[in-house]
Amino acid sequence: MQVPPPLTPSARSDVAPFRAMDVLSQANRLKAAGAPIISLAVGQPSSPASTASLAAARQMLQHGVVSYTDAMGIAPLRERIASHYRESYGVSVAPSRIMVTTGSSAGFNLVFLAAFDPGARVAIAAPGYPAYRNIMRALGLVPVEIATGPQDGYILTADRLAHEHRRQKLDGVLIASPANPTGTVTPRAELQALVEFSDREGITFISDEIYHGLVYGEPAATALDFSDRPVIVNSFSKYYCMTGWRVGWLVLPDALARAAERISQSLYISAPEVSQVAAEAAFDARAELDAVRRVYEHNRALMIDRLPRLGFSGIAPIDGAFYAYASLPAGWTSSTGFVEALLNEAHVAVTPGLDFDLAQGDHTVRLSYAGSTASVADALNRLEGFLNAR
Repeated sequence: MQVPPPLTPSARSDVAPFRAMDVLSQANRLKAAGAPIISLAVGQPSSPASTASLAAARQMLQHGVVSYTDAMGIAPLRERIASHYRESYGVSVAPSRIMVTTGSSAGFNLVFLAAFDPGARVAIAAPGYPAYRNIMRALGLVPVEIATGPQDGYILTADRLAHEHRRQKLDGVLIASPANPTGTVTPRAELQALVEFSDREGITFISDEIYHGLVYGEPAATALDFSDRPVIVNSFSKYYCMTGWRVGWLVLPDALARAAERISQSLYISAPEVSQVAAEAAFDARAELDAVRRVYEHNRALMIDRLPRLGFSGIAPIDGAFYAYASLPAGWTSSTGFVEALLNEAHVAVTPGLDFDLAQGDHTVRLSYAGSTASVADALNRLEGFLNAR
């Protein structure tokens, strides 16, 4: 019998692993074996969805039928998101420009597919969320990583973007504010300069705003404050504590709305209907969700106090989101080795910086403080004991 040729993965699948998920998988195996694991590895709220969201989902499930919806999402949710922009930002957005997605992850897929052809060059900051570059590469786009660091507050500026554009033309740029992994908030004036430069040069501007609501100073601006051309990506996962519900949204320019809808009809059909119903109710739970944010504020204060005293340096501003990003203490030269040793010896999971910066990240780590204050404090105590014992 003739032996068939071996199956081989596609070239487009050759992307870096999402190391935070690899660490989580290893932590879960240790936990299943009885180890007292504390995870600071994944950006996931430990609090449940709001009582209003849970009640809305239970009421819907009593009917026994959960169906497909329009690819753009159910009308009441899209209208409520439009109201959110009026109430929170003073910006008018037509519901026809709003698309409900299967989490922000599907949103990024749809934006990249609707806005760019293969070979398009899209600028992102480094360090940055690894899925940006991985999705782009899988779709045949070219991520252009622009280095940032402690010297510039981890902010990708309009001047840096213009320099890269002059060097070789850019087709798009993606700015996250607050950012993952750094927690950096792009100042309002800088965000305006970035949007206005992009508009002048015909660069498609994508604004990742999924950590809006989790800012500890002046509220983050939306790119829609300055233009109706940017694409906004947002999610119910972070501030709204609905990671596993897999529901997010896009605000699209009119020119891209139908294109994204056509693609979504074939890739996803629609976001889960029960999740959309629960998400609509989340807008009425601000007091409960703000109470969760106050827990993050306490945890943030612990990080700001303890990390420098433990020897971490180059700490990002921690203006928003729920992450601390820092250079390793003296004596450690590999974030991968540090993360592995910390997990196995102290049973604390953190994420190696290589996830976020392939060039410089092996000297940094990200710690998520999205858990309870008690668990974060315990993790920091274990971290101190681990470092003192070396």
